[in-house]
Amino acid sequence: MTGQPVGDIAARAVPGTRSEARLLVPALMFIALVVATVASLGTPLITSVATSLHVPLGSAQWTLTVPLLSGAVATPVLGRLGAGPHRRAAILATLAVVVAGSALTVLPLPFGWLLAGRALQGIGLGLTALMMGVARDHLPEERSGAVIALLSVVSIIGAGIGYPLAALLAEVGGVRAAYGLGLVVTAAALLTAWRSVPHAAEGRSAQLDVAGAVVLAAALLLVLLLAGDRNLWSRHLAVAAGLAVVAVVLLYGWTVIELRSTAPLVDVRAVRHPAVAGANLAMFVGGIGMYLLLTLITRYAQTAPGAGYGFGLTTFVAGLVLIPFSVLGFVAGKLTQKVRTRIADPLLLAGGAVVVGVGFALFAADRSNLTELFAVMGVLGFGVGGFSAAMPGVILAVTPRSETSSAMSVNYVVRSVGYSLGSAVGGLILATGTGPGRLFPDDRAYTTAALVGIGAMAITTLTSLDLARRGTG
Repeated sequence: MTGQPVGDIAARAVPGTRSEARLLVPALMFIALVVATVASLGTPLITSVATSLHVPLGSAQWTLTVPLLSGAVATPVLGRLGAGPHRRAAILATLAVVVAGSALTVLPLPFGWLLAGRALQGIGLGLTALMMGVARDHLPEERSGAVIALLSVVSIIGAGIGYPLAALLAEVGGVRAAYGLGLVVTAAALLTAWRSVPHAAEGRSAQLDVAGAVVLAAALLLVLLLAGDRNLWSRHLAVAAGLAVVAVVLLYGWTVIELRSTAPLVDVRAVRHPAVAGANLAMFVGGIGMYLLLTLITRYAQTAPGAGYGFGLTTFVAGLVLIPFSVLGFVAGKLTQKVRTRIADPLLLAGGAVVVGVGFALFAADRSNLTELFAVMGVLGFGVGGFSAAMPGVILAVTPRSETSSAMSVNYVVRSVGYSLGSAVGGLILATGTGPGRLFPDDRAYTTAALVGIGAMAITTLTSLDLARRGTG
């Protein structure tokens, strides 16, 4: 590949009327926002699930982990289907599955059914890449880039919307009422997609590489399990190391399968392009840092003051701390679009990483009052928003139009793995800083975690600057 997209021979179908074109953009934004919000519903409800369904906290934690796992597995498969002529059918079928999963979370069924419902909801995380493919195919060139960037931002800030809403509903009506929010909005998203998403332009064959999908699914399941289960490493180190080796072997085998396939799940050769590989590396390391800070702040805010720090906030009030994250993330996404004509996307990536690093530094320096946490969360949102808005531009600048969904689905898988590792790293550092017989970690553990986050964002910044030096994006 070179700096100009190659193989861009897909016919671009345009919505039939101006009204349809105007409705397409808000429809895409709404669908992306819904799937991100629904996936985040598990975060504030872990304690409520444990108490109301009488399961251990470790088991309740799977209501957050399972959708991430199913989303990581489904995303590349949906990205492949989204590159073919059956994209609309894939979108509608996926949303129907998400609605069915949402119904399972609401019904008064045993805990296992709740986990099954959350797994079905997580499949929807693969839809954002398909929304980007729709935007690139059906919107004018000068507008599609801005919409794709905002889709990337919307998929991030959905967590900031879902967290306080779910927490409020849980306090008022219980955990099933909170999950009821997911059922309502996913049903609305399905109706919106049915009315607004056009048929795909001609793309490559929709034939699915089943062998590649199965091997990749197994590898990703192992990677995310190893990233999310800290007890496995602390109590069964030999087993964890063995599973890590198996995951590496599976990923290598998957790469060989894709290179030999006539209809690969992912165009591995395209992923190896310096711009795409560098962007995915920046997303991976940056995702670790971004999610690490997000989890640090929410956990710190809810810690009882008896630990010597923290504010003892309820789940709902702690969720309100995410509002600056969502608002400033959206603002940063809009601003990024206005300056992209003057500043290269890799430099914007580096700028976003620097801002997130500043958020870590502020958190490490002083977190003695709630106002400072709101400020740090706002800085984090601004950095994440700018970073997310710039990311698609780096990848799509060297990606054929027909491969939009597939290329961005890989980036989203990388982001999911990075987020999982960020959560695991944060939990490991805080667990290490928790003394024998103590319920809460020492305050210094938060400072240590913040310093690790600064290191991650420094690596992300340097990777992005290297992309800019090479003239990519």
